[in-house]
Amino acid sequence: MFDLGLFLSGLAVILTVAFATWCVSLLKRDVGIVDSMWPLFFVVAAVTYVVMRPQPGPRAPWVLALVGIWALRLSGYLTWRNWGEPEERRYQTIRRHNEPHFALKSLYIVFALQGTLAWIISLPLLAAAAAPQAMNLLDYAGVALWGVGFGFESVADWQLARFKSDPANRGRVMDQGLWRYTRHPNYFGDWCIWWGFYLMALAAGGWWSVLGPLLMSCLLLRVSGVALLEKDIGARRPAYRDYIRRTNAFFPGPSKHGGDQIAAAGHIGQAG
Repeated sequence: MFDLGLFLSGLAVILTVAFATWCVSLLKRDVGIVDSMWPLFFVVAAVTYVVMRPQPGPRAPWVLALVGIWALRLSGYLTWRNWGEPEERRYQTIRRHNEPHFALKSLYIVFALQGTLAWIISLPLLAAAAAPQAMNLLDYAGVALWGVGFGFESVADWQLARFKSDPANRGRVMDQGLWRYTRHPNYFGDWCIWWGFYLMALAAGGWWSVLGPLLMSCLLLRVSGVALLEKDIGARRPAYRDYIRRTNAFFPGPSKHGGDQIAAAGHIGQAG
């Protein structure tokens, strides 16, 4: 059953955290810190849905554990990756296009927007955490899909970090390991994770929460993920075009045709 009051409480908590993060960004003059906070928005949402529910369902510990493990790893990785680096290029572009007074505008252009998107995506967490029904096979299928996604995302990030740490790989494309089968194994991992949460919500009768994984899929594939990050990368890094021709964009699969190791792109960052 959909609990609007509880859902709105999640929004209030997320936006409070987003506001606090915006205040920190003013001191740092870097709105890119929202990337590290993005996964933590889901943690505070899940905690809100569990703590404010008089009698959390049997899935509540699973939801808290799975969201916490995913979010803390991803937030830690993004913080480590961006530590000491200038504001990311995409945020610099947003800043240029929204001057003057971007510092104020960023509150709603960046922080409130991402907080609201996270709130909508968190719908399966609300449905799963609050439902009183006993867990069933569909729940365990969701946990298994979550595990596949977490493995893809974690291994892909580790492989990329190791690749970039070797000076001999400067200027070369990362087309090894999982990156050989999909150009965005980290995004595919995220996709699996959120559809895994939806299977748990569906098992609890929360079919209506499908808007959450659908929105996440749209962001990953059409908005801030694959489409945005590859919009001009072929022009900026010509050798990447061959990587695009021979490697699946999102869902893993065999190479479309053979090819030598080529020069070009570095990591395409996490969107959220």
